[in-house]
Amino acid sequence: MRPGKESTIPTTAPDAVLFRCPQIADGVRLWEIAKNTDVLDLNSSYAYVLWCRDFATTSIVATVDDRPVGFVTGYRRQDAPNTVMVWQVAVDADQRGKRIAGRMLHALLDRLAPEGVDRLETTISPDNTASIALFTGVARDRNTSITKQELFSPNDFPDSHEAEDLYTIG
Repeated sequence: MRPGKESTIPTTAPDAVLFRCPQIADGVRLWEIAKNTDVLDLNSSYAYVLWCRDFATTSIVATVDDRPVGFVTGYRRQDAPNTVMVWQVAVDADQRGKRIAGRMLHALLDRLAPEGVDRLETTISPDNTASIALFTGVARDRNTSITKQELFSPNDFPDSHEAEDLYTIG
């Protein structure tokens, strides 16, 4: 860093970030994190609380000093139990740039591997270059393939939602 310039990103050490399954009490915080991204499709607060109860084993929360600062929500596909479908990934603005999102995805995949999960799916809108880079990096780090195919067109949604491409890792 140049003299006289201060970092705008807090210097949270990588080992200060802990990963765990979400708990019901985390639901409101996950909703707040998602809302503050100004990018994610925001679900109801009820949905996040319910997710923390019903899909805790296939989701993950990143914490710093016991406070959630990021999350990944996912579920196992009923017709493909070896696949975790990642619904949302979000990290607090003051924690971005520390590879927390990628580390959460790796931790989730590592946790689910003993249960036979060896594939990850997610949908990404074509203009979301940050998410495309995140998932491409995870595939590269795991030395595995990533594929993309069209999944949902704007006509599949009742509102002005963008198209969503399906990315598959593994």
